[in-house]
Amino acid sequence: QVQLVESGGGLVHAGESLRLSCAASGFPFSAYHMEWYRQAPGKERELVADISAEWVATYADSVKGRFTVSRDNAKKMVFLQMNSLKPEDTAVYYCQRPGWPEYRGQGTQVTVSS
Repeated sequence: QVQLVESGGGLVHAGESLRLSCAASGFPFSAYHMEWYRQAPGKERELVADISAEWVATYADSVKGRFTVSRDNAKKMVFLQMNSLKPEDTAVYYCQRPGWPEYRGQGTQVTVSS
């Protein structure tokens, strides 16, 4: 079955960096567009970044220039490098495989202190 497992979250100070990883299994990973979402308490879920099967990446305006999404098809993993973190980046981050049905991991908490 499809599984997505995120890791790499934690507590950092503003200005620091984190690298999130998402390990995928149960589907032909290289053929799929992958997404990173985040959700902060009391806020709507936000699409942070996505990367197509052809490695075309797009970003939310709020993270452009600070976050970079990448993938390793051989390892079936997608990554989110987050630099210059801000307190407003605090959220649970999820990787997601869009489609019907869509699949999402359990999430990893990122907390950025000021």
